[in-house]
Amino acid sequence: MPQHRVSWFTKVAYGIGSVAYGVKNNGFDYFFLIFYSQVMGVDAGLVSLALLIALMFDAVSDPLVGYFSDNTHSRWGRRHPFMYLAAVPVAISYGLIWNPPASLEGNELFPYLVVLAVFVRTLITLYEVPSSALVAEMTEDYDERTSMLSYRYFFGWTGGTLMAAFALAYLLVPTETISNGMFNVDGFSAMGTIAGAVIFVAIMASALGTHSYIPHLKKPPAKRTMTLRRIYSELWETLANKSFAALFLAALFGAIATGMGAGLNYYINSFYWEFTTDQISVLSISVVVSAVLGFLLSPLASRLLGKKKGAIVVGVLAFTVAPLPVALRLFGLMPDNGDPVLFPLILVVTVVDVALIIVFQTLMSSMIADLVEDSERQTSRRSEGVFFAAVTFTRKMVQGLGVVAAGAVLTFAQFPRGVMPGEVADAAVLRLGAFYAPSLFVLWMVMIACLSLYGIDRTRHEENLKALGRA
Repeated sequence: MPQHRVSWFTKVAYGIGSVAYGVKNNGFDYFFLIFYSQVMGVDAGLVSLALLIALMFDAVSDPLVGYFSDNTHSRWGRRHPFMYLAAVPVAISYGLIWNPPASLEGNELFPYLVVLAVFVRTLITLYEVPSSALVAEMTEDYDERTSMLSYRYFFGWTGGTLMAAFALAYLLVPTETISNGMFNVDGFSAMGTIAGAVIFVAIMASALGTHSYIPHLKKPPAKRTMTLRRIYSELWETLANKSFAALFLAALFGAIATGMGAGLNYYINSFYWEFTTDQISVLSISVVVSAVLGFLLSPLASRLLGKKKGAIVVGVLAFTVAPLPVALRLFGLMPDNGDPVLFPLILVVTVVDVALIIVFQTLMSSMIADLVEDSERQTSRRSEGVFFAAVTFTRKMVQGLGVVAAGAVLTFAQFPRGVMPGEVADAAVLRLGAFYAPSLFVLWMVMIACLSLYGIDRTRHEENLKALGRA
């Protein structure tokens, strides 16, 4: 594919597909545990175990999906058959997650939960990996790839946030017999059905919107006998790329930090700052503003700083800003809880910080795309699917390692269970902040250190294209 600007329509079509992943992620991150443990009565440990089992399946299925996508021969190219194939089953299985059979109660739901968790995560991979990988085929231009990915992250963050906000405002609401909307089983059922439909529409819109590009996309390698040994040998050869190793480790530590931050978000907002439910809702919906800022700033950072330098600069800013208010409170340098200045201050910090994180994630994904030609020079194969599958896997680890890290912080802080905001001793709240801020900062700085080992800049990318005869 020549280096050229991709049309606005195609960028929107490519980007809107990430709504599917955003909706799925928000559902799993914010509603999954409370629905099955608090509403359906499954032991919380079993719910976590179900996610761990699904993660073990991901470790095998994700790279294989990427590999087979890279090597598929069809009249619809390497990517689109998987995208179309995933649309219906992922939508149905996601809906079923929130509509468990009435004949099962409590821990009896565990087998059902495991099967559906594995199905949903595997099927979303079947779509997300080939779909994400399209960016490296649709353009080889250094900055245009970042522009395309800025659309993808904008739609992913916005779609997931708006779906969650819609559910909280209109579905998970109190009734005459249910005082707390989070225990509204019918609301969760409706959420699953509507979210499944949104996922289906997003996948089909993206697949159909990019379908016309199929004749221009890269061809797969020549057909050859696929043996287990060959598959894993080629996977190892591809993933041994040093710049990929740097990005993978960075993404891994980033996933742990992100998961820990998400897991402790409720505790920080409710116990540390003592915000009201309405204030927390405003913080959640402010992500849409952050997504707009991230969308606008990502291409600018790529052009002005380059991807690696831009990611490091933006990353250091983002990951210093995030724990800073918590750290300042420890030194008595923040307004007291209830002060009218506190909430607007945290709101501004949140909007800016999340926007910077979106820019960082966009640049990281664009760096993954540039690995393709670097690897192609070494292996004579294009492996977009394998590279994006590895990053997709680290994003899924947010729900595993991140939860463990969040639990460790609560344990070390000796934070009490079963208490309401305002009822926790000041010492416990301060311990929470004392463990939260430095833990988050250290994880993110390790991530930045790993990222510094990435070796592909604009010049190296152009050299790769010249060596491959495509400059």
